[in-house]
Amino acid sequence: MPAAYGLYTHIQSNKRRSIGLLIGLFFLVYLLTFAGALLGEAMFGEVPLRGLEYAVDPTTYYLRAAWHDLLGALPWVTIGTVGWTVLAYYFHQSVIDSITGAEEVTRAQEPRLYNLLENLCISRGIPMPKLKLMESEALNAFATGLNEKQYSITVTRGLLKWLNDAEIESVLGHELTHIRNGDVRMMVCAVVIVGVISFFGELIFRGMRGFRGERGKGAGLIILIALAIVAICWILSIVIQFALSRKRELLADAGSVELTKNPDAMISALRKIEGHGELPDANSAIMEMCVDNPREGFDNLFDTHPSVDQRVAALVQFAGGHDPGPISLPIPATASEDGEEDEEVAQLERSRQWEAEIRRQNAEGNPPGGGDGSGGPPGPWGARRSN
Repeated sequence: MPAAYGLYTHIQSNKRRSIGLLIGLFFLVYLLTFAGALLGEAMFGEVPLRGLEYAVDPTTYYLRAAWHDLLGALPWVTIGTVGWTVLAYYFHQSVIDSITGAEEVTRAQEPRLYNLLENLCISRGIPMPKLKLMESEALNAFATGLNEKQYSITVTRGLLKWLNDAEIESVLGHELTHIRNGDVRMMVCAVVIVGVISFFGELIFRGMRGFRGERGKGAGLIILIALAIVAICWILSIVIQFALSRKRELLADAGSVELTKNPDAMISALRKIEGHGELPDANSAIMEMCVDNPREGFDNLFDTHPSVDQRVAALVQFAGGHDPGPISLPIPATASEDGEEDEEVAQLERSRQWEAEIRRQNAEGNPPGGGDGSGGPPGPWGARRSN
């Protein structure tokens, strides 16, 4: 695959990789079916007694029989997978809303939030997605949908409470970029296929519960091979799903800066969201779509998002933004004898002072990190917009 240069070529390259990964996920479904056929033949099939070929090497018989079973099951597996996908296409949003409790809001209900999103969409001629609000004190947001009629952006109540307008605009720009780049569609498809793989894997393991008794020579090896295939399919499906989202978060951050011309707002939004993004009622599939996913895996292998530090460093390096450092928010305010609450309030006040200084320098026409040579490299998306 040719190297990618620049934001838009990275987006196109990432789309091609995503399509390849999704094709790989469908391949895993068929591989899992073959594993199920192997288990079925090993547990319930009988090696023919005629001839010496299979008596000497029954493993060959099991492999050939499983291959024959796979060819016979292939049309039905394909129909089932497509049917699962069609159901997800029409009902995935209602399932997500039932889990998160998000409800669609209008301009009359949330004028501040609605106007920010509408202005972003109008400025770039983007069809406005549905806007939904989740009653949670967590700070997070995510986009869902498979086409223009389904696209929606969900934000939490906590995000509205603790972020200023410029920061909220940056988060909305991040989610709009996911929609523009096709990330949302790809992630939903990946979640659907992973669900199919999990479903088939569970069927296989449930089927094994009914198996009792000894099998002939070679059957034990075939069962071990089949179980190994099932485990590999499941692990690969999770790794592939995570690979779909990691680099996309960096591209979405960059796309938000391109929309808003305000890298500092994106950075401060990430710093405020950091450590406060957990949605207790959301499953892992929903958390993977969020601005920040605080759930971590083994040695970062299964993390769906780059760390906030990595994302901020990229914005500082490539967009000329400035990092205020970690921002503590009193959510909730936790008083203690050693003065932890006072420290949180002090850090919040420092954050506000930093934002005020950024606004002052922008108003004077000398934004930090601008092109005057005094504050670092300029951002590649032009001058920042004053708040």
